[in-house]
Amino acid sequence: MDTFLIEGGVPLEGRVAISGAKNAALPAMAAALLTEDRVVLRNVPRVRDIGTLRSVLDELGVDSAVVHEEHGNRVEIEARQLLNPTAPYELVKQMRASVLVLGPLLARFGHARVSLPGGCAIGARPINLHLQGLERLGATISMDHGYVDAHASRLRGISFRFDTISVTGTENLMMAATLAEGETVLENAASEPEVQDLAAVLNKMGASIEGAGTSTLRIRGVSRLSAADHIIIPDRIEAGTFLVAAAITGGHLVLERVEPAHLKAVLAKLSELGVQVSAPALADKQPMARLEVCSPGKLRAADVVTGEFPGFPTDMQAQYMTLTTQAEGRSTIMETIFENRFLHALELARMGADIRLDGRRAIVRGRTPLSGAQVQASDLRASASLVLAGLAATGETVVNRVYHIDRGYERIEEKLVRVGARIRRITKTSD
Repeated sequence: MDTFLIEGGVPLEGRVAISGAKNAALPAMAAALLTEDRVVLRNVPRVRDIGTLRSVLDELGVDSAVVHEEHGNRVEIEARQLLNPTAPYELVKQMRASVLVLGPLLARFGHARVSLPGGCAIGARPINLHLQGLERLGATISMDHGYVDAHASRLRGISFRFDTISVTGTENLMMAATLAEGETVLENAASEPEVQDLAAVLNKMGASIEGAGTSTLRIRGVSRLSAADHIIIPDRIEAGTFLVAAAITGGHLVLERVEPAHLKAVLAKLSELGVQVSAPALADKQPMARLEVCSPGKLRAADVVTGEFPGFPTDMQAQYMTLTTQAEGRSTIMETIFENRFLHALELARMGADIRLDGRRAIVRGRTPLSGAQVQASDLRASASLVLAGLAATGETVVNRVYHIDRGYERIEEKLVRVGARIRRITKTSD
């Protein structure tokens, strides 16, 4: 099991190219199941979760190929036939997003058997909204030995309102509805950039989707979808993580290939803390923006409440908490999306942070010096927060279980080394 060894105290300086968003690439890969034609996805990050979904597609009998390119990978998928409708537990347990194959399989092939994903370190995230929506669309669903078994001769359009906003629920029902008979209206739908990107992919494939980016989606079903070529949006959470990395080390970074519109809540909160971020001008031919970030040296406390887009993303909460340990005063962090998402706070306390937990609220008193320690990552974003703490700490920090960070950050240690960080990966081999 790999670990990161970090020697902190070095301000980061240089340029970082932000990778494609894995949370946009995953549903786009699942969407390829909706057509027998080739779907080409570009700017796909080289992360573990992408490999897991490719394994799911292999299990289904779908042809896929990966081509290395300058910016991410190019993934080509052809779902000409379905050899096996089952997404097994051994793969789904590694990544909850594997459940995204449920809607496309059901819509195109009329049958899907997908393992229930179960809970995770940041709390149980049930798929009941997915199943309710699919049943309303006309599917017959049963549970059998931990699997969802779904059948439908033809899905039919409906009006469906989500009880609570669900990103993957929105994506699953949106994909299923593209091949349903008639019109489907999804209300209280997720509006995240990743959902908008999936709608863009589907529309390129011939779907008819309106309202992406709002809480109401209108999908007019079509008889078939076809080939598409699409560039995945940049990863707003990776960008936010590197913004924090520059601020917490007192450094100066230029982030390339970002979309500032996806980061408004994060940029506003960092500005409140005292972090300076600007958008340098670009040459006309460059497709994405840049952000330049530096810290004036003294940060001030600022409260935050996580929320659905366009609110402050829950996936930035752990990184933000780490930054507030270095801000003068008291910061209150309220987590409204997931329960049990403060496990990183206990590890930060091992490094010297002053954090008090009260249910879904964390109270951080800064500024406290951080010192290197052995710490354990509990999930993807928690692992990023501990790396950030290690960059700011004095002495040596060892971050264990970094397979979590490999799920969603493309070669993060290599990117950090290129901007001056003293970090290296230690691979432990078993006897």
